[in-house]
Amino acid sequence: MSAKKLGIWSSTSLVVGNMIGAGVFLMPAALASFGSVSLLGWVFSAIGSFFLAKVFGNLSALLPQSTGGPYAYTRHGLGNFAGFLVAWGYWIAVACANAAITISFVGALSTFFPVLASSALAAVITGLCSIWFLTWLNTRGITASGNMQVITTVLKLLPLFVIAIGGLFFIRIQNFHPFNTSGGSVFGAITATASITMFSFVGIECATIPAASVNNPGKTIGRATMLGLLIATLVYILGSVSIMGIIPATVLQHSVTPYADAAVIMFGSNARYYTSAGVAIAAFGALNGWTLIQGQVPFAIAKDKLFPPIFGKLNKKGVPYAGMLISSSMVSLFMTMNYSRGLVEQFKFLLLLSTLSVLIPYLFSAAAYVIIRCRQKQLHQGSLVSAIALGAGAFTYSLWAIAGAGQSAVYWGFILLMAGIPLYVWIVNSRKGDKEGNSNDLNNG
Repeated sequence: MSAKKLGIWSSTSLVVGNMIGAGVFLMPAALASFGSVSLLGWVFSAIGSFFLAKVFGNLSALLPQSTGGPYAYTRHGLGNFAGFLVAWGYWIAVACANAAITISFVGALSTFFPVLASSALAAVITGLCSIWFLTWLNTRGITASGNMQVITTVLKLLPLFVIAIGGLFFIRIQNFHPFNTSGGSVFGAITATASITMFSFVGIECATIPAASVNNPGKTIGRATMLGLLIATLVYILGSVSIMGIIPATVLQHSVTPYADAAVIMFGSNARYYTSAGVAIAAFGALNGWTLIQGQVPFAIAKDKLFPPIFGKLNKKGVPYAGMLISSSMVSLFMTMNYSRGLVEQFKFLLLLSTLSVLIPYLFSAAAYVIIRCRQKQLHQGSLVSAIALGAGAFTYSLWAIAGAGQSAVYWGFILLMAGIPLYVWIVNSRKGDKEGNSNDLNNG
C-alpha cells in the first residue's frame, strides 16, 4: 500500500516545487531598490514561515488522515462554515495561480521558441497543452504526479544552487553598499521587503493537502514541510546574496532576468539559455504540484458533503478526476483571458482577488491549532502554553501577511469569500432536504 503513496521525498518535492515557482527568478530585481537590507526581509519571512510550518506539522500529527490540509484543520477547529470558506477561496486562488504559472512557463519557453512571444495563438495552444498534459498525468495516480514532482524539483534546484553557491565566489563587497537605499528607516525597509518575500513561501502547506495519499502522514508531512522550508530558504537567501553581490544594485533593479544576467557574468553568454530552461522547469514543476492540489481540495470538501458530489468522484487510480477536470477547465479559461486584449485586465483582477484567499487558510489554521490543542484535556500546562505561543506566532505572521497583501487584495479577497456563501447555503439546504426525504421514506416504510 505504501508503494502507492507519497513518501518523504515526494512530499518534500511537493512543498519545495510549489513554493519555488518561476517568480523566484525575478525576486532579486524586485528587492534591489531597497539595498542589501532586503536580505533581512528574507530572514524575517523565513522565521514567520517556520511558525506556520511547525503548526502544519503538528496538525498533521494530530489529524493524520485529514485530506484537504488547511480546510480540514479549519473545519475541525472552527466548524463547517469556516472550513468551507477556506476551501472555496483556496480552490479559486489555486486556479488563478495555475493560470499565472502557465503564462510564466510559456514566457520562459519563448527564449527558445520566439514565436511564443509574438503569436497569442501559439502561446495559448502551448499553455493549454501543458495544462492538459499535466492534468492527464495527475489522473494516472498519486505516484505518477509525485515522481514528476521529484524530477522537476531536482532539475529546477540545480541552476538555482549553481548560481546561489557558485556566485559566492564572484561577489564584490562594494555591491552591498549602501545598506539601505529605500529612503526610509531600516525597520520600514525590512517590513516592506518581508511583505514582498513572504509570498515566496506560499505553498508551505502543500504536503498536508493529500494527507490520505501520504505514507505515514503523522510523521512524513511534518518532516517534509520543515525540510521543504529549509531547502527553499537556502535557495532564496543564498541566491539573493550571490546576485546582489555580483550585479550592482543600480543595474539589478532594472533587470528582467537577474539570474540569467548573473549566469552570463559567471559562465558566459550561453548560460542565459540554461537559466531560461531553469525558469521553464520551475514553472512546469510548480504547475504539476498545484494541479495535484487543485483536485484534492474540492475532493476533501465534497467528501464532507460541503461541495457538489461530482467533485468527490474517483477513478480507478483513486484520483478525484472529475474535480481535476473541472479545475483545469477553469485554469484554461483564466490563462486564455491573459492573451485576449479585452480580458487582460480581468485576468489581473482575478489574481488580485485571489491573493487573500491563499493567505486566509494560514490564519484560520493557526487559530484552529490552538483550539484543537486546548480541547485536549490531557495536555500538561507547559505543553498547552507552548502550543498557544506557537499558534499565536503563526497567527500574527499570517495577519501581517494579509496586511502586506494590500488594501485592494484584502477588499476583493473578502468579496470572493462572500461570493461562496450562497453556494454554502444551497448545499446545506440540500443536505437538510435529503435528510428530511430519507426520514419520510423511513416513516412511510
